[in-house]
Amino acid sequence: MSEMSKVTYRIRRYDPNRDTAPHYETYTIDYTPGLTVLEGLWLIKETLAPDLVWRASCRMGVCGSCGMLINGMARLACNTQISDLGTDQLVLAPLPNFNIIRDLVPDLMPMLSTHQDLHPYVVRDDVAEQEEPTGEYYQSIHDLEQYLQFSYCIKCGCCMAACPTVATDPTYAGPMPLGQVQRYNTDTRDGGFEVRKEAIAGERGPWRCHYAGECSRVCPKGVDPAKAIQLLKRQMVLDVFGLRAKKCPSKLVGKPKDAKRRNGIPEAPKPTV
Repeated sequence: MSEMSKVTYRIRRYDPNRDTAPHYETYTIDYTPGLTVLEGLWLIKETLAPDLVWRASCRMGVCGSCGMLINGMARLACNTQISDLGTDQLVLAPLPNFNIIRDLVPDLMPMLSTHQDLHPYVVRDDVAEQEEPTGEYYQSIHDLEQYLQFSYCIKCGCCMAACPTVATDPTYAGPMPLGQVQRYNTDTRDGGFEVRKEAIAGERGPWRCHYAGECSRVCPKGVDPAKAIQLLKRQMVLDVFGLRAKKCPSKLVGKPKDAKRRNGIPEAPKPTV
């Protein structure tokens, strides 16, 4: 790869206002060490195909916008070094299992709408405290570790694109929304198990998962949604037999009265939302 001077992109193009069907176009650009797939796309847009469209924002693997199919695998373009692919021939396509808006831009709204339907937030009875907080909900380091891995999800859609069940069953919620159900069910500050159980009942829920594990293999943040879904299944089975531990949401704790603030450290600003 150190001798590579050119790299060829074969990109699936589709403009619904112009094309009757998707097609591939080929572009060749100069290769420089450290070039990522996303940087190569910018070079193509600036020099060869100004009408090429994709999503990108942070360029550092945080926002999840640039998920696409790269040489047959769902990845983030910004996180993918061309040198790591072991070839100077790249084939790019939009994430499968989604409708395509244009070129490399998938329509993620069905995934995000399902995610919203499954209550991806802390659910508690003390609504007034959540809207006008007077303290913090207690949580130990051990409590945090139980769900921390699942909280790293950036909603890029790569897991949904790799899931064989999502590909064949439009009613299935998919690994991203279900993984986040487990994330909040495990949070000791949360008391929303029952409301989420209703939301994932039937064909939409985790029982459609065949544990192929592809979602975890492609996840750029190591979230392991396949593990989260299996833990969710376990929770629901225990609940059916009345064996699930009924946890009470963690209690509110106020600011320590004898806490000493270090010199030069200002008070936290008041909440704005």
